[in-house]
Amino acid sequence: MRLLTFQTASLEPRAGALEGEIVIDLAALAAAAGRRLPESAGDYVADETAFAAARDLLGAHRGAWPAGTAHRLAEVTLRAPLRPGKIVGVGLNYVEHVAESSRSLDTAKELPTRPVLFSKPATAVVGPGEPILHNAALTEQLDWECELAVVIGRTARGVAAGDALAHVFGYSITNDISARDQRRSGQWFFSKGQDSYAPLGPWIVTADEIGDPQDLDLSLRVNGEVKQKSNTRHMLFSIADLIADITSGMTLEPGDVIATGSPSGVGAAQVPPQFLRPGDVVELEIQNIGRLVNPVVAHP
Repeated sequence: MRLLTFQTASLEPRAGALEGEIVIDLAALAAAAGRRLPESAGDYVADETAFAAARDLLGAHRGAWPAGTAHRLAEVTLRAPLRPGKIVGVGLNYVEHVAESSRSLDTAKELPTRPVLFSKPATAVVGPGEPILHNAALTEQLDWECELAVVIGRTARGVAAGDALAHVFGYSITNDISARDQRRSGQWFFSKGQDSYAPLGPWIVTADEIGDPQDLDLSLRVNGEVKQKSNTRHMLFSIADLIADITSGMTLEPGDVIATGSPSGVGAAQVPPQFLRPGDVVELEIQNIGRLVNPVVAHP
């Protein structure tokens, strides 16, 4: 299933499922069958019973959607698929990105022996088409990072790597926006956690539809020009290893998101360095998931 959050002129944001180019309103579909299901996409991530019921209803009605349950994708507004409880970011998780970070900072970096972790607040999340805010008073080095987002579906604590993927609900796309000139004494939270610095979407693709999450092409374009192009097979630490490491001391809950790290090609490593400016459009694409597009606008 492709689980998303959408709204229309007459509907507040609510959970939907993408069927081709049609968005199905899950709560409305349930109501048409005389049942009740949640209106929030996050509830389907956290509640396996609700998710199973929604999947069964979709299968029962596919191709013959009851009146008032189906909307054309082009006619709805997509929002971030959910509001994460927490976002756990992973730094320096692609070998080539470690190398380019060494060059751009003119400081030799060794490959991490354990995942480098940081956090982003839920307030940083924006959805497809929503603006990335360029605040010139705070940064002149606004940078991009295309990352596979892992959405947790089951509470995970002290999970072994061999069991880790069973705790994954699905996958999405996130852009780890970073103000390179806003590091504070080596800390990343402010430089990566400001409002709009975590575009997420366009939907969550459930794990059963992804195949091997360690073999997905990913790319990023700015104004149509390719800046990043790689494959998740080049992660230094796999998704399973990341979940095992994080849950060794931190509980992951349904709806939490792991941003699994960026490949090479960030703006700071371009020659000369290139950074986002108002008017730019950033487009991320990950195989089997889709495209996430956001404009950059001046902070009001």
